[in-house]
Amino acid sequence: MPGPKETGSGTPFSRWLFKHTVQPVGPETMESTTAEQSSWWKVMCLTGVDYFSTLSYLPSIAVLAAGAVSPIATLLIVALTLLGMLPMYRRVAKESPHGQGSVAMLERLLPFWQGKIFVLILLGFVATSWIITITLSSADATVHLIENPLTPDALDGQAVTITVLLLLVLGGVFLLGFREAVNVAIPLVTVFLGLNAIVIVEGIVRLVTEPVAFEQWVAALTSSSGFSGIIVPALLAFPLLVLGLSGFETGVSMMPLVASKGATPEERLASRIRNTKKLLTAAAVIMSVFLISSSLVTTILIPAEAFEAGGEANGRALSYLAHDFLGDGFGTVYDISSVLILWFAGASAMAGLINIVPRYLPTYGMAPEWSRSVRPVVLVYTTISILITIAFNADVDAQAGAYATGILAMMVSASFAVLVSAIRRRQRVASVGFTVLTQILGYAFVENVIEKPDGITISLFFILGIVTVSVVSRLARTTEIRAERIEFDDAARQFIKDSLIYDSRLSIIANRPGVGDAAEYLEKELSQRRLNPVPGRADVLFLEINIIDPSEFREVLQVHGVEVDGHRVLRADSPAAPNAIAAILLAMRDATGVRPHAYFEWSEGNPLLHMMRYILLGRGDTPPVVREIIREVENDPHERPVIHVGG
Repeated sequence: MPGPKETGSGTPFSRWLFKHTVQPVGPETMESTTAEQSSWWKVMCLTGVDYFSTLSYLPSIAVLAAGAVSPIATLLIVALTLLGMLPMYRRVAKESPHGQGSVAMLERLLPFWQGKIFVLILLGFVATSWIITITLSSADATVHLIENPLTPDALDGQAVTITVLLLLVLGGVFLLGFREAVNVAIPLVTVFLGLNAIVIVEGIVRLVTEPVAFEQWVAALTSSSGFSGIIVPALLAFPLLVLGLSGFETGVSMMPLVASKGATPEERLASRIRNTKKLLTAAAVIMSVFLISSSLVTTILIPAEAFEAGGEANGRALSYLAHDFLGDGFGTVYDISSVLILWFAGASAMAGLINIVPRYLPTYGMAPEWSRSVRPVVLVYTTISILITIAFNADVDAQAGAYATGILAMMVSASFAVLVSAIRRRQRVASVGFTVLTQILGYAFVENVIEKPDGITISLFFILGIVTVSVVSRLARTTEIRAERIEFDDAARQFIKDSLIYDSRLSIIANRPGVGDAAEYLEKELSQRRLNPVPGRADVLFLEINIIDPSEFREVLQVHGVEVDGHRVLRADSPAAPNAIAAILLAMRDATGVRPHAYFEWSEGNPLLHMMRYILLGRGDTPPVVREIIREVENDPHERPVIHVGG
């Protein structure tokens, strides 16, 4: 039996605006009919514009933080990538395969409102990380553009304007669609990695043919104060370099975009998991090779003073080598590639935001239903990014703390999620490994908060904003029909059919579940016949709603027919009784063409208290809420199910 009838917008603009939607949380996300899917390696390029673009600045950060032991510090990051982050996110891809990432795994740990609040806090860190990734990367691209010697002097001092224009173009790409964003990412990543490979290979050739610099570096390394002189600086630099791992969470959040094969939904899901693991593994291996090799050549072949503030290699070590090794022509091409990939690094973050945040907030009733649609969400995120850019004056350094805080918070949450999973499955080796990983990432997070406390402050503003919007939206949407669809089993259908055959009416008595015996239903029927205008010989059906986790918002209503000593009962589980009753009455009307008459009795107690109980617990003074929901759905009073209240 279908759900209540809906009306849709028919304007060409609205059809275009709301064409693509993000599927909600849950098993129904297994088969998305609106996501534009691509081969795993193409989606890897979209993830990689963020992940791989860190090669533009990470080697410089490593040298500044660790000096001559930079390659050792980078080796620790590579070890963490291959032995920690990769196994962790491969597990996340398997256990949360619908694009919700580690957030969904953590949500399952806490039921009721605790779980929703926990998810909102995590989404605050997610929004911090990915929104700041968009604004910071665009601002960094602007800096590279303005500082290029070929750039006209007229652009000096126009960082905010240029960054805003880059953000508008980025948003425009996503308004066209995901496939367009993927198609832009592929050449950007290919060219950027190719240019980096040329520079690094040239550097390695020089190290081999002219080994003096390498020998001097080895001598400097071995002359340091023993083992601790190498490891301690590497460990101290570790929290800064861990930011080079930012692409993993984005990778699993974009799983719905990964194409798959199979004859059944289960086979296609398994294929998507395998392909996502290929994506994660390929990205990790590629980045590990580039990190080690780039760190080695930049540390050994660039003078230390060039990395200092104002130095030619500060923030652009590989670009420095590109100009030095292969001339200004090649160096300029490298700079252009860096600017483009840094600008489009925001695309990876935008894709992550689109694929994860709308899966939760609308499902919780904590954002308007239109926020499932991709294009309106792109407009919102682009607007927020522009406002943040203006607020921070397009300053890269001012946004760095928030960027690090958000990314590290996501990594810690993911490591904790897989740790709990391993413990519950009694996997001892995995439990030990993920415990160590959680401690390492936790250390990096705490160090970052201590070093840059402004980052956690900005994250708290994002969390506060999400919570505020969520509360307001939840209150505004209390009287919506929440059912995605309504399914009546065979017994329920037969009860409705028999009742119509008996007297061509649908007389429904709402009953709060109690003992569930024949005496309860007999007493309830007699009571309603005294209180309400139930026709004397009318055939009646009882309707009961069992409240389950009232923190949920939308669900599939499954109505079951049960007979108790001759009393026929329609039962359903729902987070909110009034919304479920209204949806079922409207569905019965639409399926049969008969307006149901529903009979209630007034509840005792303070109306304000009933309102709070309804919002938090899913039940209160039910009849007026049922009538209001029906009134908002059906404009014609003569078509509405009839609500009777007595007592």
